[in-house]
Amino acid sequence: MVWEFATSTAEQTQELAHRLAGLLKAGDLIILSGELGAGKTTFTQGLGSSLGVRPGIISPTFVLVRIHPNLPDGPNPGGPDLVHVDAYRLSSPGEIDDIDLENTMDSSVTVVEWGVDRVEHLAASRLDIELVRAVGGAPAPTAAPDLDADTFDFADEDDDEPRLLRVQAIGPRWEGTDFSVLGQQLSTE
Repeated sequence: MVWEFATSTAEQTQELAHRLAGLLKAGDLIILSGELGAGKTTFTQGLGSSLGVRPGIISPTFVLVRIHPNLPDGPNPGGPDLVHVDAYRLSSPGEIDDIDLENTMDSSVTVVEWGVDRVEHLAASRLDIELVRAVGGAPAPTAAPDLDADTFDFADEDDDEPRLLRVQAIGPRWEGTDFSVLGQQLSTE
């Protein structure tokens, strides 16, 4: 089943992620997809804030992996760390294996941007979340465009435009989960 939710601002996207954080536990895998600027990092910031991890979540595009530890004095002491991965430049599951995510999967919530067809082998269950820009957006590419640090725009200039978030739960971990708690549900497929 695919659940669809609409947001109009970056804050609403982060609020949806905040609600999702309440359903998450260590070992969960989230694959984020969407075009450049769709709000994948904005979503992850909301998730991280609610999980109680160290603030300062930015895109891991050029470092591939950022680990945000849970803060003992934060809003969720003892909760999971957040591992934020950008598989943008990785072309195969083998390259994913080389960054050794298996070592953090059990103790963390792992969020992988651009992970479709690259990280599904890491867990029996996962959430696939597609972020679609409603204004001026093009369909998400099937592969990441070829960019370098000089041409990559780190600012989410269009964070406050409408977005559609499609959430698909895959695997036994999510059987029977009611995702309507995430917000105003548009539809399910």
